[in-house]
Amino acid sequence: MVEPFIRNHHYNFIKKQMQIVQHASNTVPDPTIIQAVKDSAQSKVIEIFSDVPDAQKQIVARISALKTVEEFQEYLSSLVPYLAEFPQVTEKQVKKLFPKNKKLKMPDLATTNFRPLTYLGWIDISTNKWFMVYDLDGNVVGVEGKFTLTNKKDMCSLCKGYGEVALVSAISKSRASHSPDYYKAVGNYMCMNSLECNKNITNVADLERFIHNVIG
Repeated sequence: MVEPFIRNHHYNFIKKQMQIVQHASNTVPDPTIIQAVKDSAQSKVIEIFSDVPDAQKQIVARISALKTVEEFQEYLSSLVPYLAEFPQVTEKQVKKLFPKNKKLKMPDLATTNFRPLTYLGWIDISTNKWFMVYDLDGNVVGVEGKFTLTNKKDMCSLCKGYGEVALVSAISKSRASHSPDYYKAVGNYMCMNSLECNKNITNVADLERFIHNVIG
């Protein structure tokens, strides 16, 4: 039995590649070009799973042979059992990640669907605070910051989607050795709606870079 190995951002990446393939199939008359698009999509998908066993590669490496819309959908559906779920954190665990927030307002974890999450994120309008919980190399970490509404649409630094964003600014825990009073603010534009962000994110490099910059 193959263990779940496809993370949410991997699945989003595969879906976007399938959208490219479907668009080519619907608009390009030359079958040679369509096949080239399929082969390119398959290569890109295999590349993100370069470090997994062959048995897992074979599960995702079937795009080149797909021909119909039904086969495209069946392929995506066949991957669902292999989706790795985000850690189902408890309220106690989350509160422990943010010990200075004695009146921490949290999302309803009992009704949260953890499977389609790359990160768990929420905002507290009353305090203008933004919170994130993420599984970083097997360790669940928490990051918080202040958010400033922009009242405009822009590109999110995490998912690269275009929509309603806020400027999130977090204080880095790193301190310069020559100055104990030194602090650095790490700021990025991020989606106001974390669920939408989770639907769009296809790469966690910028997300993890942001977290490393904050937690040191």
